[in-house]
Amino acid sequence: MNDNQFENEDLKNKDDSDVHEKQENKENEKEEPKQEKSQEQDSHNENKNDSEDKKSSDEDKKQDDKYNPFNNKRDDEKRRVVGKAVKVNFNFKGLLMLIFIITLAVVVPSIMDENKNQQIVDISYSDFIKNIENKKIGVVEEKDGYVYGYKASEVKYLETKSNSIKSKLGFDGKNEVQGLKARLITNRLGEDSNLMAVINNNNAIIQSVEPPEPSLFLSIVLAFLPYIIMIGFLVFMLNRMNRGGGGGPQIFNMGKSRAKENGENISNVTFADVAGIDEAKQELKEVVDFLKEPEKFRKIGAKIPKGVLLLGEPGTGKTLLAKAVAGEAKVPFFSMSGSEFVEMFVGVGASRVRDLFSKARKNAPCIVFIDEIDAVGRKRGTGQGGGNDEREQTLNQLLVEMDGFGTDETIIVLAATNRADVLDKALRRPGRFDRQVIVDMPDIKGREEILKVHAKGKKFASDVDFKIIAKKTSGMAGADLANILNEGAILAAREGRTEITMADLEEASEKVQMGPEKRSKVVSETDKKIVAYHESGHAIVNFVVGGEDKVHKITMIPRGQAGGYTLSLPAEQKLVYSKKYFMDEIAIFFGGRAAEEIIFGKDNITSGASNDIQVATSFAQQMVTKLGMSEKFGPILLDGTREGDMFQSKYYSEQTGKEIDDEIRSIINERYQKALSILNENRDKLEEVTRILLEKETIMGDEFEAIMRGENV
Repeated sequence: MNDNQFENEDLKNKDDSDVHEKQENKENEKEEPKQEKSQEQDSHNENKNDSEDKKSSDEDKKQDDKYNPFNNKRDDEKRRVVGKAVKVNFNFKGLLMLIFIITLAVVVPSIMDENKNQQIVDISYSDFIKNIENKKIGVVEEKDGYVYGYKASEVKYLETKSNSIKSKLGFDGKNEVQGLKARLITNRLGEDSNLMAVINNNNAIIQSVEPPEPSLFLSIVLAFLPYIIMIGFLVFMLNRMNRGGGGGPQIFNMGKSRAKENGENISNVTFADVAGIDEAKQELKEVVDFLKEPEKFRKIGAKIPKGVLLLGEPGTGKTLLAKAVAGEAKVPFFSMSGSEFVEMFVGVGASRVRDLFSKARKNAPCIVFIDEIDAVGRKRGTGQGGGNDEREQTLNQLLVEMDGFGTDETIIVLAATNRADVLDKALRRPGRFDRQVIVDMPDIKGREEILKVHAKGKKFASDVDFKIIAKKTSGMAGADLANILNEGAILAAREGRTEITMADLEEASEKVQMGPEKRSKVVSETDKKIVAYHESGHAIVNFVVGGEDKVHKITMIPRGQAGGYTLSLPAEQKLVYSKKYFMDEIAIFFGGRAAEEIIFGKDNITSGASNDIQVATSFAQQMVTKLGMSEKFGPILLDGTREGDMFQSKYYSEQTGKEIDDEIRSIINERYQKALSILNENRDKLEEVTRILLEKETIMGDEFEAIMRGENV
């Protein structure tokens, strides 16, 4: 096994040498100038000699690097040899294993050497005495609570330095010592009077064995081995922590910024990949112009914005916009989360801020993007730590760095948050974040554009209409729309289709909004009838009151936490909502409970209307307290608490609070009676819609309208 190993090493070294020589000759041929033939020959000889010397030097260096355990090159340094990357690093595990093996190789043989030529037979105490009396034992030795007996001729191999005993007894030169062993019945040999008498009567020799002196090398190894192991383990752990191995903290780089730096061509996202937020895109396109042509703005006296704050709901595309700016401007892009500044150690956050902006200055012009800045930019003076809170120290350093840019530094800070209300005022003032870009939820047109952007790379059937999907997804952000298309693609692939159909997108849309269908759920016939009447009541009240959101689908198939649902879609995008809209919506929400009461009686109403009651009550409460739509109170804000009041104290009297409750109750009762009246007047339609729903489980919007018009379905 060792010979093969050495042969493989020789072959490997030979291959490396040949490859290295080929590479050197190739380089010398490229660098050799075109001269006369005689000069070329001389130059060739000189280059050949130099190449051989350099090759020999490189080979020695290569071998030194290969077998040097203290080679501190980082893991990412690689050497290219015949198209293969050789990784050079400091293998602490290998070093510790080598020390352990060497120790075993030295210590174990020395321990085993003591008895390597001895064959000891374990006998009883009484047999041991008989062997002495029979002259089979001539030398007695005590060791570790046992008594050993040997023939007199084998004393040469015993651990003794007494030449007189050897000369007295003689020896026969055997290669093995045969001995007998028995356990003492006393603690020491001298305390056993019976055994001592037998030994003296038979002229046996009591051997006093001196322990062998350990070698100097073994003593040094055993003395320093624990320290070597501890130091090696400590160095290994510190090196692992410093490199962040296993997700551990970089203990020596704790104050360094963890910002991820992307080069000029790393970000492939452009403004073409961003849709549905045209106004925000326009604001940030100017930022790109600042980075590309700063002199154009300086000549006219305009100052380059130091910061742009992106405000919007989650999933609206704030981070995507920042990536698009970096992709369009083709400048270095430093990205970092606000939570990465904060650490348990005092001063680390401020140090990371300084390090981040130091890197940015060295790479100007560039972009610094801080995602979720509210983690570090919250209002000061509200935390438990007061003015000495670590987060506040980090914020103070951030404020100083942003306000300390030189006039010639084209560094723009982009920050994103969905909690603009908690940001410190000093952070939002001009001079730090000069622009605040609102990234709104997309409207119906924007949602359609977003769907088209995310549809790239996917195959769709001819019946797919993104406009209908955009109508169904009111209130959804771009991330939700991307998820719908992905779910549709997964559904089509699961069913074995090569194209995504409109049915796939419809199902994906409802799955994202309300959860997956539960067709396998066992529902009793009574519950089916209750759900069918409940959903039919919603739809009929919607149709009669002329709700602005038209019925798109009625189903009694359980989905998510709902036993059934009625889906309504707005005819057009809304910017403001009227009082009539809220009153109609409250009546529509109560349509399900009203249908249950009419069909099954007041005593048999169910818990299926719990969410309907919650939403209807919320609408009525906002009409009275926030929107000024109450006839009794008029246009006055009765929202309960003052802004910034941490104790949530109300600034109206208890009497006014009681009147607010009465007004909300009045609106709720009036709209519930309205729903009851509509369903009683259209009892036949309620029965017809319910019958068809029980048969088909799902009724689409056009079918429902045909039923309400008295047409056959």
